[in-house]
Amino acid sequence: MKNILMIAHDDAGQEARFQAALDVTRALNGHLTCLDVSIMPIIVGDFYAGAGEAMLLADERANEQKNHERLEARLKHEGVSWDWIDVTGGLALCVTGASALADLIVVNRMLDGFPVPDMREAAGEILVRADRPILAVPEKTKSFDPKGHALVAWDGSPCATAALQAAVPLLRLAEAVTLFVIEDGSVAIPAEDAATYLSRHGIHPAIRRERPQGLKAPEILLRQVCQQPVSYVVMGGFGHHRFAEALFGGVTRKMLTESPVPLLMAHR
Repeated sequence: MKNILMIAHDDAGQEARFQAALDVTRALNGHLTCLDVSIMPIIVGDFYAGAGEAMLLADERANEQKNHERLEARLKHEGVSWDWIDVTGGLALCVTGASALADLIVVNRMLDGFPVPDMREAAGEILVRADRPILAVPEKTKSFDPKGHALVAWDGSPCATAALQAAVPLLRLAEAVTLFVIEDGSVAIPAEDAATYLSRHGIHPAIRRERPQGLKAPEILLRQVCQQPVSYVVMGGFGHHRFAEALFGGVTRKMLTESPVPLLMAHR
């Protein structure tokens, strides 16, 4: 995990993404690519909509050019290897297109701002389309602590396995790693097997199990994160079809909406 891709866009969550991306890049002695996306405006309306879109896009590009200049000035003093890419278009599509050689994509887990960007939806689209792990950080994040306590949400699914494997470089730096298992009969691969896998990478996790006791999996995981001193969570994303998770709820959606800590997620 050496190539870190961060969404650069002048929105409420950019500072959180920037700080987390810098911390991960330093911790892994990697390279940071800032992808500054000028988001294409969409106007639904009359004959003059095209002209209105052109004016809004010009304003967006001018604002992002200023954003580019501000962050570039800061990057020169951060002591990390970096480069910058400017693109225009839909947020998720632009990130997906630029992610072929990325090892990790840094996004926000959610933004409450309106109208754009909707970072929770973008995070989900990027996770599924790019086929790369993402680090989704709360918009108030001040830093990312790779040496803290990492909680791995484990159910043995392909997505959880992909997240575990992707997280190994960071898990090696953690002072503590916990495999958290909800014993609801859905665990495909025993946590002991995951622990053995990690041990071969020099990582020796604890295993914590919890029974549902009338609660749903998203509620149990979120409660665990809120009650424990957790620095970040490693978990699979959209283990079920996205439409089903959006319609009926799911762990991915719940955590992208409410997690107080960063989420390292992967989809397979």
